Parts: sequence; structure tokens; C-alpha cells
Amino acid sequence: MENQKKSFSLKNLLTILISLVFAALFMWLAFRGLDFENIKISLAKANYLWVLAAMVFGLLAYWFRAIRWNLLLEPMGYQISNSNSLWTISFGYLMNLTIPRSGELARSTALYGVEKVPVDKSFGTIILERVVDLVCMLGFLALTLVFKYKAILSFYDFVTNQKDKKEKFIPNFFEKFMMKLGVQDFDAFYFYLKISFVVVAFLAVIGLFIYKREKLIEFAKGIFHGLTSIFKLKQKVKFIVLSVAIWVSYYFAAYLVCFALPETSHFTFADGFFVIVVGTLGMMVPASGGIGAFHFAMKIGIGALFFSYGKTFEEGAAIGLSYAFISHTMQLVIMAVMGFISIPMLAKARNEVVKSNNFQNV
Repeated sequence: MENQKKSFSLKNLLTILISLVFAALFMWLAFRGLDFENIKISLAKANYLWVLAAMVFGLLAYWFRAIRWNLLLEPMGYQISNSNSLWTISFGYLMNLTIPRSGELARSTALYGVEKVPVDKSFGTIILERVVDLVCMLGFLALTLVFKYKAILSFYDFVTNQKDKKEKFIPNFFEKFMMKLGVQDFDAFYFYLKISFVVVAFLAVIGLFIYKREKLIEFAKGIFHGLTSIFKLKQKVKFIVLSVAIWVSYYFAAYLVCFALPETSHFTFADGFFVIVVGTLGMMVPASGGIGAFHFAMKIGIGALFFSYGKTFEEGAAIGLSYAFISHTMQLVIMAVMGFISIPMLAKARNEVVKSNNFQNV
């Protein structure tokens, strides 16, 4: 048992370190070549009333998601309270700020503590939620391709021209080190490195299945029950409406922040589609809370929008970082406040469950 705890702690530590490395790398990429003083001036001019309006939509997304989760659990015979659903979701998001992707399991575990829903089944519904969210995000991507395809094409031309201007290969620190070891063809090197990662990951999965076969099969059955709950929904229309409401809330939480900055206040609804897609892609990178990755994504994304409007990419990149600081900080505040409130609320709910069980046993 002691060895398992040490192994678990080491795994968590490695996960946190890797996520911090990702965050540092993308933050460096975001700031590279930009003047931070201009960003500070831009942040000082921002109208933060628009940020407060955006926060309202961010909180609404939490509530809609809590109600929707209840609908997914209902076909399996579990009727949970919307408040417990809300606080377990909030707790999961808080955990994601510490260990990336740990929030899903933390959310299921927290729900078991207050509603006694098996972890494997609720975890399956969370995976299902991610699939539904991916479909919704692809919908916004389709809207972006329809309404902002010229911006995407112009940015592609810009990047292509920049690459063509590079006359010689400039190795980074890692590539210099590998060159000392005799590596010369980096195209081949990176190709075989990717293949190696795939092989190692495949062998790791096989090894895990061999040694934990029974537990994995049992857990997979529970996840399957959660995934198939969508086919047994009693309120399908309500589920669709809530899914749309969640992403409309996300959209306005992202778009309204644009009005906080004078340089992005002219952005259209179509620009908002582009902004939310770029931001979502940035948050998908396994860095703690999307730190660095979100900033880098918004630097590139808003830089591309400025370029499509006939302005310089560099000007847009600087404004993109200002936007990222405001929007990302807003998201962190929501996650932190809701997450810390969830801790006493879940503790209270667990105590009520214990008291109820003790009363029934008397």
C-alpha cells in the first residue's frame, strides 16, 4: 500500500512538472518578439465592465452543464440534485488547475461522495459530455470556415511566405545538443521519434491491460453504461437545448471580452466564432489551466484576424496577448472561486448523507 501511494505521488508530481513545462514553453512562445510594455498599456486602457458581463455567461455555462449532467445520469436510475451536480463540476475544474485532466476523475469521485453514483458510470457520462462538446466545437469551427475563410487563407499565405523567407536552418537548444550527438537530418529524426512514442505508448497500454485486466474490464463496462445513456435520454430536446446553451454561453464569455479592448471592440460576430475556436484549441493543450497555451493560441489567432483586416500580424499578436491575459484571468477567477466554494458545500452534502445513513441504520 505504501509503495502504491509513493507511485501515485510520483505520477502526480511528474504530471504537474510536465504540465508546467508545457505552460512555460508556450508562455515563452507567446512573449517571444513582443514588447511587454505595449501590452501593459493596452491592459490599462481596458473597460473591465465588459469582463464582468462575460463572467455572467461563464457562470451560466456551469449551471447549464450541471442540469445537463443530471439528464445523462437519469437513464441509469440516478436522480441527483442540480446543486450537487454544480459543486462537483466546480470541484473538478479546480482540480484541473493542479493536475491537468484530473478534474474528470475528481468530479466522479466527488459525486460518489454526495450521491453514491458509481465512479465508472458517472465517468462514462463525462466522456460522453466531451464527445458532445467536441461536436459543438466542430459546429463553431464550421461557422468559422464559412464566415472567416478569407482570414484563414490570408494567414496561411502569411505563414507560408514567412517560411519561404527563411534561408537557413537555425537549430534550437535541443537540436544543437542532438547535432553534437551526430544527428543531421532532423526531418527523419522527428519522424522516428514520433514513431517511437507511439510504440512505447502501445506497449504501455498492452502491459497495463495484462496486469490490470479484470479491473480495466469492469471499469470499461461502467464507462460503456455511461456512454450509452445518451440513447436512453428521456428529455432529448432539453438535452440538445442545454448543450447549445452551454456553448452559446461560452461564445459570449469569449466574445464580450473583445469589447473590453479598444483594438478589438470592432470584432464582428463572425470574428467571435474564430476567437472561441482558437481559444478552445489552446485550452485543450495539457498545460495547467491552459496557462501559456491559451495565450499563445490567442496571440496567433488575433494576429491572424488583424492581418486579414489589412493590419500587421505583430500588432494583432500584441493585442492577442492582452486579450488572453484578460480572458484567461477571468476564467481562472471563476474556476478558483467556484472551486473553493464547492469544497465546504460538498463537505456539507457528504455530512448530510452520513447522517441520513446513520438514521436509517438506527
